[in-house]
Amino acid sequence: MSELTVTHPSTPLVELQGIHKSFGKNVILDGIDLKIYAGEAIAVIGPSGTGKSTILRLITGLLQPDSGTVLVNGKPLDSVAGSDDDDIRIGMVFQQSALFDSLTVLQNVGFSLFEHSRLSHHQITELVQKKLELVGLANISDRFPSELSGGMRKRVSLARAILEDSSSKIAARKLLLYDEPTAGLDPIASTIIEDLIRSLKVDQKVCDSYIVVTHQESTMRRTADRVIMLYQGHVQWQGSITEIDTTDDPYVQQFLSGSRDGPIQIVAK
Repeated sequence: MSELTVTHPSTPLVELQGIHKSFGKNVILDGIDLKIYAGEAIAVIGPSGTGKSTILRLITGLLQPDSGTVLVNGKPLDSVAGSDDDDIRIGMVFQQSALFDSLTVLQNVGFSLFEHSRLSHHQITELVQKKLELVGLANISDRFPSELSGGMRKRVSLARAILEDSSSKIAARKLLLYDEPTAGLDPIASTIIEDLIRSLKVDQKVCDSYIVVTHQESTMRRTADRVIMLYQGHVQWQGSITEIDTTDDPYVQQFLSGSRDGPIQIVAK
């Protein structure tokens, strides 16, 4: 898959400055610095427990850093979220889909609009149907999550992430965050999700940028233009998807090969 040419503006879309985050005595992020620019398609890789999902939750505001700053368009996240200056919409696709078992697909995808918008039920239903069609799931809005396959639940979660209030007057850019979007899926279902992630940005134009956290090499290769590898709370390596095959970084080489021998040490608990 060909790379997209991205011209970086002077101000990153999202920037993490000196972020520290611990859970108890477990240090997850240790002074990490990271810049995400508008138009980028990024994969974040690395061993389990290195802070990949934590970064996504910091960007959405679901977690607060112990120290350091999360900037959006050069402004602190907590100062722009929900304000008139918030011209970036952040959607997140959770690893386990995070659907409400007791709600239908329509109610799950449209949940935020049903609860917080002034749109009519009919208007929300039409918006939900359009998003479901975009992810290849027309005519399932009356089903419950238990009636769907794992891949279908992932796509429902994706439809929810890209749903927007059509009455909003703010022309916002969209940043999508994917937390292990192909985890637990068979190879064919994974390919469908991977191609959909790319298509929603390149072909459908429903998002401007995205970040994919993944352990799967196929997901990294099919979705990303730039790869960021985390290890022990730091950015160990970053570069283009083509550079990852030529780098001599021993951490990257060991991670991609799956070798037990190398600088990445997994401690058995």
